[in-house]
Amino acid sequence: MEIPNLVERSFLRRLERIQPHGLGLSLDVYSPDIFTLLGALRQRQVFPDYVEIFRAAPAALAAVRRRIGESLTPYHGEGLWLTQPGICEDPAFLKEVETIAHHLSMLDSAWLTHECATKSIAGYSYGTYLPPLYTEAGAAVVAENAIAVQAIFDRHDCFVNGRSPLLLLELPPLTYFVAGTLSIPTFFRLMTQVAPCGLVLDVGHLWTVFRYSGAWRTVSLERFIDEFLEEFPLHRVVQIHVAGLDLHAADKGVPEVCLRREAMDCPPSWIDAHGAPIPPLLFEMLDRILSNPRLTNLRGLALEVDTKAVSLIVKEFSEFQERYAGVFSEARRPKKTLCRDEETQMTPKRSVPAAVKSALESAYERYARIVSGQAEPVGPEWTQPTACIDELNLYRSVYLPYEILSWGGDVRAMFPESCDRLDEKGMPLSAFVEFWFRCPRATEGSYDFFLVKISMFVEFVRQAAPELIDIAEREADELRRAYDLANEPSPQAVGGA
Repeated sequence: MEIPNLVERSFLRRLERIQPHGLGLSLDVYSPDIFTLLGALRQRQVFPDYVEIFRAAPAALAAVRRRIGESLTPYHGEGLWLTQPGICEDPAFLKEVETIAHHLSMLDSAWLTHECATKSIAGYSYGTYLPPLYTEAGAAVVAENAIAVQAIFDRHDCFVNGRSPLLLLELPPLTYFVAGTLSIPTFFRLMTQVAPCGLVLDVGHLWTVFRYSGAWRTVSLERFIDEFLEEFPLHRVVQIHVAGLDLHAADKGVPEVCLRREAMDCPPSWIDAHGAPIPPLLFEMLDRILSNPRLTNLRGLALEVDTKAVSLIVKEFSEFQERYAGVFSEARRPKKTLCRDEETQMTPKRSVPAAVKSALESAYERYARIVSGQAEPVGPEWTQPTACIDELNLYRSVYLPYEILSWGGDVRAMFPESCDRLDEKGMPLSAFVEFWFRCPRATEGSYDFFLVKISMFVEFVRQAAPELIDIAEREADELRRAYDLANEPSPQAVGGA
């Protein structure tokens, strides 16, 4: 038997303290309301083995912990942009890690799931995740940052059961494009050779890799999965996610043939969409993944259901539970790792050279300008066969404007009076999109795209139509107050069962 190296032993030591979680739901506290959903599941006599909670306000997390008793509650974090070089020298980032560690303690979570992706690059903000640059330097920086975050979790002293949660990095979705010089599974293999983190394999995200890396042009989906998993560090996968796929909202009125831009037999232009139904294709993919003998350390299998209708969640989870009831049977439970030497609690630090970080920072600054349409896609990361430049243009011209104006809060609904007055002045909201990416801007505190959008719109009005600033600021204050109220748990939730 091959003896694991120190990094692998560190991972296995952490893993052996995590019991199998079974079949669960990865869900939001607010959308849909978690207590309404759990009540509907109980009425149908459907009980998830665990619930993975998306990031929420501390009071809401405390209410969840009180209401669901002894249930297993891992945590799905937000705001740790581990793909970005130099992030661990940022006091705001370190404070954010401590905040998440406190949330993990409140929930007594065995792991933290976080996308290996970012919503903030070089001072530019986004509403949905952008994948990393898939390069050797990108993998090295993610590994260094992951080690730093895990070390903070290990030092945190609020975990009543004596173990710190394991950091899991999730394979991110592709939204029309990918950039880098490495294949995606090679990137994750290199990263896990250095960092003792676990991984989350999202089946829908894997489908977007098949679609937007151009793999569909040369291989079948079945062969793509097998080849991807052969190179991917599958033994590090601790959890698998399944969510919906759908056409982007801005694309639904466009004939599919116009969205494809290639041969008529290409796959649909689906992207990750948690609120959408799960296509049967994803369960066929999941069956193939679960049959792979290298999947040896799986602890949880969950449907991601935030923003989905309660009735659809209940239906899909009932079917999911019936189909995969045997995945965590005694015969398939992970074996004990037997890595009990104390040294496995430590992982050697490997610092990325400053010159490598500096070059990667420049590459990410270029990345931000390219995806926002301010620069052309040139450079080694953008000239690979997998770069899918046509889809990049779709992202820039369709997806990104919709994200700024509509996703996570429709600007016209948020600022109705301001927008009406801007219309009277003949100033289109497309000017707000241009303003958004005109120059980089630092964000303060925990990342929240809704609050970023409020601040950015006020700044836009201040510069573009200063005579309207009083209206915009009044509407912004009303939005912030309403948002604070909406993020507090209801009196019923706080009061107990």
